[in-house]
Amino acid sequence: MKRINTPRRTASLASQLVDSLRSHIEAGGWPVGTRIPPEQALMEELGVGRSTLREAIGALVHLGLLESRIGDGTYVRASSELQSVMVRRASSAERDNVLELRTVLEEYASGAAALRRDEDQLRQLRELLVDADAACAGRDRSAAASVDALFHRAVVRASGNDLLIEVYDYLGTALTASPGGLPWDVAGAEEHARLHTRLVDAIEAQDAGGARDAAAAIVQLTRDHEAGTPREPEGR
Repeated sequence: MKRINTPRRTASLASQLVDSLRSHIEAGGWPVGTRIPPEQALMEELGVGRSTLREAIGALVHLGLLESRIGDGTYVRASSELQSVMVRRASSAERDNVLELRTVLEEYASGAAALRRDEDQLRQLRELLVDADAACAGRDRSAAASVDALFHRAVVRASGNDLLIEVYDYLGTALTASPGGLPWDVAGAEEHARLHTRLVDAIEAQDAGGARDAAAAIVQLTRDHEAGTPREPEGR
């Protein structure tokens, strides 16, 4: 019986571009949350036509790595297909469940960070506190939310647990995103800043219990804010 000839496959230019852009994203060339360059700039840099570029971008949007925002450009949503799946799952879960998971991960990570952090990691946390204060003072909600996410990722990285770091990086966007946005009202913003400072102080003092308590209090503040529940500031 005559065998059917196997078709010869040649990757299209768009498919090659998808692979190239995916590798660039996975390597951190375009970090999660950033806006990718404009279409015209990419066409010139990559030497491809508009239709080829749009086909490749569309494929990456379909895979969940990119997100197109009408009137605002295209942003990196995830660094890999696995991260995209996990973020979608977390994004579709009940918010209380997301916050409970965030509490579990960040409370443990904060305690571990207090015991394992090095001086460079501690310095980075202090610098991020300064950046957060500047963003809030400038009433830049987007910058404040970005710095807040970077801060919590830095705490998790200081835990020294590679698997925890990987899981948190996959889920980070969904875990730290707050529907209410940042900063909040003046009192809420001040309490938010105070709790973050308390967390870093505990990590510096290698106080694992204090770090865990501060991390849990930060998530509870987010929960109260989203629920519209007033919360009395703790004693200073």
